[in-house]
Amino acid sequence: MIKGPQIKALHDEGFHFITAITKPQIEALLTQGVLQMSPFDAPLAEVTTTEGQRYILRRNPERAKEIAASRESKDGALNTAMAAANEYLATHPRANPGTQLKNLSSRAAKLRVSGWTTFNLEGRTITIGKDPEALAEASKLDGCYVLKTDLSQTAASKDIVHDRYRDLALVEWAFRESKTVHLEMRPVHVRLEARTRGHTFVVMLAYSIIRALAALWRDLDLTVQEGLDQLATLCMTEVLLPGKLASYQLPKPRDGVQKLLDAAQVRLPAKIVPNASRVATKAKLTARRK
Repeated sequence: MIKGPQIKALHDEGFHFITAITKPQIEALLTQGVLQMSPFDAPLAEVTTTEGQRYILRRNPERAKEIAASRESKDGALNTAMAAANEYLATHPRANPGTQLKNLSSRAAKLRVSGWTTFNLEGRTITIGKDPEALAEASKLDGCYVLKTDLSQTAASKDIVHDRYRDLALVEWAFRESKTVHLEMRPVHVRLEARTRGHTFVVMLAYSIIRALAALWRDLDLTVQEGLDQLATLCMTEVLLPGKLASYQLPKPRDGVQKLLDAAQVRLPAKIVPNASRVATKAKLTARRK
């Protein structure tokens, strides 16, 4: 989601945008009459304002079920707490019912169900009810989302806009892979801008390799990490002959490793003969400076 300042910055650079708007923004547009609830019943709807602003509307039925199930779960948790409070009041004659009622109200607020939940105290018994109108108002946008774009209809239809926004899941997967799973981009132990850019560039190159491996190994029923772990078991045999440079022989890979290599179209040499070039590593450079 991007807001006004980011949209202006994109316009200044000549870019277009596709973004989602927040639930309060949707409610504001409904109040203003810009949007109506009926288009959400269509598989995919579009509303264009007189200023040319395009909104793409959709209700995800699966997401609506998830939200309804979550609401029912919270209601069940609150009723369980109510039963416990009533049991406490029944076994403690001197307990203050008002205190238990206050605790339940606080619990409802934490669960975010206080808007449509009602409490009633009859003697020393607490009961919980639901406000149908408030519940209907709270659930009317379940599973609903609205996309906003400045692209013209000739440049991108509503279906294309919606599909491109759903592609955001691929971007999120890329960031997850880069930050936490394989590459661990953070924390970045550099301070200068050039070094930060260099670190990020190397991470993105590594991500490109991971993405390519995922495509090559998709039919092997394993993750990229599992494939890399198998490749890490490859070893070399060092061969030393008097008066000659050391050479290295590669034993025949196991079947699982060979499948990985074949899928990536990689052929390993039978023997590796190193050259006499000097490689300046960080450790060697530090030693030379001394």
